[in-house]
Amino acid sequence: MADKSFHISRETMIAAPPERVHALVNDFHEWQAWSPWEGLDPAMERTYAGSATGVGAVYAWRGNSKAGEGRMEILESAPQHVAVDLLFAAPMKAHNRVDFTLTPTADGTHVEWAMTGPQNVVMRLMSKFWSMEKLVGPDFERGLAQLKTTAENT
Repeated sequence: MADKSFHISRETMIAAPPERVHALVNDFHEWQAWSPWEGLDPAMERTYAGSATGVGAVYAWRGNSKAGEGRMEILESAPQHVAVDLLFAAPMKAHNRVDFTLTPTADGTHVEWAMTGPQNVVMRLMSKFWSMEKLVGPDFERGLAQLKTTAENT
């Protein structure tokens, strides 16, 4: 049987200071500018709760079958790291952790976007045919490209 957990990550270089990138990741209101999933349902319902930004900020969404339904909460926020608790309610239930690691460089910021979590029985069976890398990797790549464009043009 396949591994009972998964880890995927993608990274990019952004020609912007870490503070600018952090501001885009640390505020769920900013995710509409760069998240690869925001355009899946133009009528998606969004709610924000808790802190405006950083630890305790909560973002929940409910959309069509492509967007699904879920909730995110920022668990940790530091200048070079943001950790998010991610709970999917639909189309499939899942509970994952997302980490953004921002490393300052001479040219800007190296960004790593990672997601880890358990694979339930259904996900383990699916992974024999379609891995999390194939399911989520392209979304991370598109999101990082949009984050790069947003940060560099702000």
